[in-house]
Amino acid sequence: MINAYASRIWNVLKSFQLTIVLLALLMCLVLFCTLAQVEMGTQGAVNAYMRSFIVWNQPLLLRLPFPGGALVGLLLTINLIAKTIDIKLSWQKSGMWLVHAGLVVLFAGEFIAGMMQVDTNLTIEVGQTVNFVQSYKQMELAVIDVTDPTWDEVYSVPDTLLAKGGAVAIPGTPITLNVKKFYPNAELANLAPGAPPSLANAGVGAGVSIVEKPVVSADNEMNQTSAFVEPVAGGRSYGTWLVSVALGAPQSFTHEGRTYTLAMRLRRQYLPYAFTLKQFRHDVYPGTDIPKNFSSLVQVVNPSRNESREVLIYMNQPLRYEGKTFYQASFGKNDTLSVLSVVENPGWLLPYVSCVLVSIGLLVHFAIVLRRSLKRRQDKKEG
Repeated sequence: MINAYASRIWNVLKSFQLTIVLLALLMCLVLFCTLAQVEMGTQGAVNAYMRSFIVWNQPLLLRLPFPGGALVGLLLTINLIAKTIDIKLSWQKSGMWLVHAGLVVLFAGEFIAGMMQVDTNLTIEVGQTVNFVQSYKQMELAVIDVTDPTWDEVYSVPDTLLAKGGAVAIPGTPITLNVKKFYPNAELANLAPGAPPSLANAGVGAGVSIVEKPVVSADNEMNQTSAFVEPVAGGRSYGTWLVSVALGAPQSFTHEGRTYTLAMRLRRQYLPYAFTLKQFRHDVYPGTDIPKNFSSLVQVVNPSRNESREVLIYMNQPLRYEGKTFYQASFGKNDTLSVLSVVENPGWLLPYVSCVLVSIGLLVHFAIVLRRSLKRRQDKKEG
């Protein structure tokens, strides 16, 4: 009985009918994801539809559950592996084995990209030196020891930890932050006369009112992440502070001769090397404002490698360095600011490996079919 059920399941997994159903579901997901980008933005729609196992609570699907891209991709991979195993292991079928192996590698590459790829950006002005990349949407509360005028010690608390509330110890410092209120998105305004007092009693937040807003995900929108936090060190409270992306200048307090600033900002990842923008060029087609090419000449300084060299990054010519790929993405400030899109994808080579395997597999398969056809023609002539 068990063997009979196992055989039925195996037949379903390797069936061509399952392939058609999964491809149809994938086409629907692509359509839904494309339409959802209007409201959710590119990254939000991709995460909701293509990189989730189940799509929940989406208006386009009448808030009914629907298989997500990750689940459909996993089933397609299983279906492909099952069909591959079902192919007879022989020289005549070697081309098809290579093609199927290439497709499995392609699916594996997409899975790794979906689970492990990190997208950030590097914004730099001409003459400026930058040694960090920052997230597009994720935030952090930076606690910075600015006592030494030549060196800042930076400690950060991600927004996901702030959202849990409670006490957050800052490693390497005597400071503990008591998170009293967290707002994923909020609107700030000057405190009106007669309005209830602010939860903050220190810093500029004492004169600011705050109203929680729905979280936004569109590409051209950013959440004004805010929080009320109370720094405590050595058993002493330093008051309650309002920290927000909407507040430009950082706020500071002093504990035992050391000065600390608090600033809510886009999440940063510091690099063991630095970029200096030497020159930025923005070329347009004659007589128009249409960009023809824009490029950044950067100097890469890496003390660990004893390396200092200039690199030109331009359209369709990224820089791959230390596991990251730097693409020329945008510009601003009258062509004095360059924005580099930074992608960290451990599986970036897998699509190329897949293309090579599929190409070789097709060539081998066509060669075997051609050889078989010529042999039949020859045998027919001899007969």
